[in-house]
Amino acid sequence: MTIGSDIARGPNTPRPPCRGYLHKRTQSGLIKGWRKRWFVLTPDCCLYYYKNKRDEGKRQPLSSVKLEGAEVGPDDSLGKPFVFRCRPQSGNRVYFLCATSSQEMKWLEAMERAIHPITQNHVWVDVTRHNSNMPPLAMKNPDCLGLLNKMDKSKDSWIQHYCILKDACLYLYSGIRAGIYLQGYTVREQAYGSKKSTIELKPPSDEFKTFYFSADNSAENKWILAIKASIKKWRPFHQLLQDYMSLPPEETRM
Repeated sequence: MTIGSDIARGPNTPRPPCRGYLHKRTQSGLIKGWRKRWFVLTPDCCLYYYKNKRDEGKRQPLSSVKLEGAEVGPDDSLGKPFVFRCRPQSGNRVYFLCATSSQEMKWLEAMERAIHPITQNHVWVDVTRHNSNMPPLAMKNPDCLGLLNKMDKSKDSWIQHYCILKDACLYLYSGIRAGIYLQGYTVREQAYGSKKSTIELKPPSDEFKTFYFSADNSAENKWILAIKASIKKWRPFHQLLQDYMSLPPEETRM
């Protein structure tokens, strides 16, 4: 499950992100050459690149490449060592990327893993996707609901959402419906900026986002208790699923 992700993204098993500088062969203009760019391979199998490292998280990427189904492999047609190519499943463009050493060819291994989508049917995922397309009043038996203010770090301001918590998924409504998977998150009361008390949702590892919410004093404790209970309620089902997936395949007897 992609933890703490936008619900619109595929809930595949997270892959560790890969970050670093690579040289990308330019595709436009009369002069062909190589430009150094900062690349980020995210758990949802997308490859983003920026002009430099400091732009990540602050500016939009220059472009992105969906790796699922792409053709990725080493390339020696350009007469340069440590070059590999990537041809996305959609479109005709071919990306030529170059590492600076054999150690940085880990990028090729990471991208080769990312081109194979993880297909795992999960009833819970189907239900949450269905719920995300429903109006808030149609959600049955929610664990908690009400107004929450979510910290938008890009704007350094609090944005109010109508929120519904159900089965460890927090649905946010503000014109565009969204959801946050909270499996593996820890919940605590934490000061943030000028606010003495906010709800901090801390991920199990640094590769995922930390979320901050605030509510009226009378409702904040209700949300903290509800989120903890909702995540705890989901865990036995998740463990049961993991145990089932780890069972060896049945042998076919002749």
